Amino acid sequence: MCNHLRLDKVSLFRDNDKLFTIDTDIAAGDILTVMGASGAGKSTLLNWVVGQLEQPFHATGNLFLGKENITLLPTHQRHIGILYQDALLFEHLTVAQNIMFGMPKGDNRHEKATKLLIDIGLEGMEKRSVETLSGGQKARVALLRVIASMPKAILLDEPFSKLDAELRTSTRQWVFDLIKQHQLPTILVTHDPDDAAAANGKILEI
Repeated sequence: MCNHLRLDKVSLFRDNDKLFTIDTDIAAGDILTVMGASGAGKSTLLNWVVGQLEQPFHATGNLFLGKENITLLPTHQRHIGILYQDALLFEHLTVAQNIMFGMPKGDNRHEKATKLLIDIGLEGMEKRSVETLSGGQKARVALLRVIASMPKAILLDEPFSKLDAELRTSTRQWVFDLIKQHQLPTILVTHDPDDAAAANGKILEI
């Protein structure tokens, strides 16, 4: 079943100072782009969505995934994946092992990882060390690891900012296509107006 992500009258505060209020709904497969100056609270918003908000920040309002209010759920029960500007792959694990790390326990995990790699043009790289991958390949493996964990929504925190222009364009399109394919409601934090244009969704300036 496809889920939508609902930020219901969410206000984010630093101590007693309100940074912004968001009241919006993100449909399955849609991308909400959040833009603003450094320190405006963009990444802090993602921390709240994933359930990792720390002092001096706090928030009011509610977060819904589908019809379920997940505001008070711990991080591991929210089923929300996050992709950062650094791939954060496990260097002691192979490419396939990195992807399998996030998979639910069960049979055929290696077979599933192999199929995912074939789907993105990285066939035969299962046993490769992630240290030997290019920047674009690392970004793809990082997203596959998130997708393999079967999230119900996904957060993107400046995930393309360290890629060169050509690689950024192709990787970004691949990521957005995969989001639509899996019908994941998504929040993208970025400074780049080209990212926002390519996301082709609502843009929120904070």
